[in-house]
Amino acid sequence: MALNRRKFLKKSAVTGAGVALTGAAAAPAAEAAEYATGAAHHPGRQPKRYALTVLGTTDLHGHVFNWDYFKDAEYKDAAGNAQGLARISTLVNEIRRERGRHNTLLLDAGDTIQGTPLTYYYAKVDPITAKGGPVHPMAQAMNAIGYDAAALGNHEFNYGIETLRTFERQLDFPLLGANALDAKTQRPAFAPYFMKKFQVHGGPPVKVAVLGLTNPGIAIWDKAYVQGKLTFPGLEEQAAKWVPKLRSMGADVVIVSAHSGTSGTSSYGDQLPYVEDAAANVARQVPGIDAILVGHAHLEIPELKVVNEKTGRTVVLSEPLCYAERLSVFDIDLVFEKGRWHVESVAASLRDSRTVADDPRITRLLKDEHAKVVTYVNQVVGQATDTLTTVDARYKDAPIIDLITKVQEDVVKAALAGTAYAALPVIAQASPFSRTSEIHAGDVTIRDLSSLYVYDNTLVAKLLTGAQVRAYLEYSAEYFAQTAAGAAVDVDKLTNANNRPDYNYDYVSGLKYDIDVAQPAGSRIKNLTFNGAALDDAQQFVLAVNNYRANGGGAFPYVAAAKELWSESTEIRTRIAEWVTAKGVLDPKDFASVDWRLTRDGTPVF
Repeated sequence: MALNRRKFLKKSAVTGAGVALTGAAAAPAAEAAEYATGAAHHPGRQPKRYALTVLGTTDLHGHVFNWDYFKDAEYKDAAGNAQGLARISTLVNEIRRERGRHNTLLLDAGDTIQGTPLTYYYAKVDPITAKGGPVHPMAQAMNAIGYDAAALGNHEFNYGIETLRTFERQLDFPLLGANALDAKTQRPAFAPYFMKKFQVHGGPPVKVAVLGLTNPGIAIWDKAYVQGKLTFPGLEEQAAKWVPKLRSMGADVVIVSAHSGTSGTSSYGDQLPYVEDAAANVARQVPGIDAILVGHAHLEIPELKVVNEKTGRTVVLSEPLCYAERLSVFDIDLVFEKGRWHVESVAASLRDSRTVADDPRITRLLKDEHAKVVTYVNQVVGQATDTLTTVDARYKDAPIIDLITKVQEDVVKAALAGTAYAALPVIAQASPFSRTSEIHAGDVTIRDLSSLYVYDNTLVAKLLTGAQVRAYLEYSAEYFAQTAAGAAVDVDKLTNANNRPDYNYDYVSGLKYDIDVAQPAGSRIKNLTFNGAALDDAQQFVLAVNNYRANGGGAFPYVAAAKELWSESTEIRTRIAEWVTAKGVLDPKDFASVDWRLTRDGTPVF
C-alpha cells in the first residue's frame, strides 16, 4: 500500500516533513497568570518566566482498564499496581487542573495497539481495517484524554501496515517516527516531529518541538511486513539530523519521545548496525535536546540525568512503567532573555495509577468494546483432563509448553506435506512466556490458551543442520546461571542469567538432551540424541519457530540466516485454539513428553 504520510486537517497541517500545530488556543488570562509567573513581571527589573509541564506514557500495550482478560478479573499484582488509560486520564486531569490545561503537553512513546485480548480482537476478530469497521479502542481513549502526539513503537507493526495506517487515521494527533523511512525514497513515512506554541501571559509564545523516534529492530522483528517498504536507521543518526532543524525553525524547547530504552544494548546480535536501547546515547551525543520520554524497556525510571558530551548540558530522561501503571511528569522552567526563551531547568518525576480511580468518562466510552472482548475470551473450546501450569516451566520441562511445540510441529508438517521437505524431521521451539498461566481441569477457554501464549507471533519453518541445532541449544542454555554441584539451588537466581528474559529461553522438542548448569556457558548440552541415537551434526531438520525468533529476535545463532521453507500470518495462539477445538479434549498424553532436564555433573537438579 502507499506510504503517504498523513495530513492533519482539524488542528494541524503537515509542513515539510513534520506536524506544526498552528492553532493552539491561548490560555484564559487568569489561568495562564496563575501558572506562568510572567503575571508578576516588572518590566526592566526581572525576566519573564514560564513553566511548562510535559506528561508522558509508554508501552500501553492495549491497557484501557485495570482488568486482566486472562484471569477475567480486576488486575492485581504483588506490588498492588493498577493499570489502564482510565487511570492515566484521572492523573492527567489532576495535573491539568494544577498547572492549567494550556500549560501542559501529553505524549506517548509507543507500543499501543498490541498486547491484550482487547487489541487482538480489534485487529483480527472485529478488525478496524474492515469496511465500516470500528474505531480502535486505544484511539478512542487517547483521543478522549487529549494526547498531543505519540511515537511509533515496534509493536505498532505487528498486525501489518494497513492496520497501523488505519489506526493512524483514527487518531486526532500525529504518530511520529523520524527514523521510519520509505524504503524507496528514504524520506519519512510518518511525521518526524510535532510543534506547538504555548501562549504566555504578557510575553511571546513558547515554541515546543517533539521529535519521535522508534526502534530499528522493527526491520528484524516485523520483517515480513516492512521489508522493501520501510527502513529504520539508528536513533542517534536521525536525532542528529532533525534536532538542529527544529532549533533552526525556532523551537525553544526540544523534547524527544523515543521508543528505545536507556541501556545502550541490543537483542538482535549483529544483524543491524544500530543499538536497540539508544535513548541515553541520543541524550549524550546529540546537542540541543532538553528532555527524553523513554519507552520500550518496560522499566520505571523517575528521572535519569545524562550530560551531553558536546555542550556539557544536562538532558533529563524519564520512563514511566508500562501498561499505564505510571505517568511521567517533566517540569520545564523557562526564562525570557536576550529576545528569546531559554530552558532554565528540567525535572522529572512519576505519578502512580494506583493512587487514583478510573475516569468514568473513559469507562463509559469503552464499556461496550470491553464487554465484547470479555465474552469472546470466555468462549469454551474444549475440556482439560488435567490442570496444567507454567509456574516452574522455566527450569523444568512442563507439559503445558509441550502443547505449544506439538501444535507447531503439526501445523508445519501439514504445510510441508507433498513438498521436497516432507520427509525431514520437524522439531519446534517454544518459550515459557508466562510464570502464572494455568489451565484448570475442566472447561478450556480462549482466555486460558491466550494466557499461555501472550504474544501475537506467527509460525515459520526454517531448515537447520544438527550442528546448528546443537549451537542453538547451547545459546539457549546461557539463560541459566552456572551453579556448582552440591551448591544450594535458588530458582530465582538459577534463571535469567545476564538479564536474559524468559521469552529468550527456548525448549526444543523432538530431541532429548541434558543442560549441565555446573558447566560454563557454551559447554552445557549433554547427551543430545535424536530417535535414540547421538545427534548427527549433518542431519537436516525443519525447525518450527515463531517469527520473532526466525527474524533474529534474541540473537539465537543460525536461525535468522537459515533457509525459510514456509511461513504464515495466522497467530500461533490461534493455531493452539484451533488444535484444542478440533480435539475437544486437552489431554497431556496427546502432547506431553520429557525432552530435557537440568543436571549438574550428570546428576539431575530436580
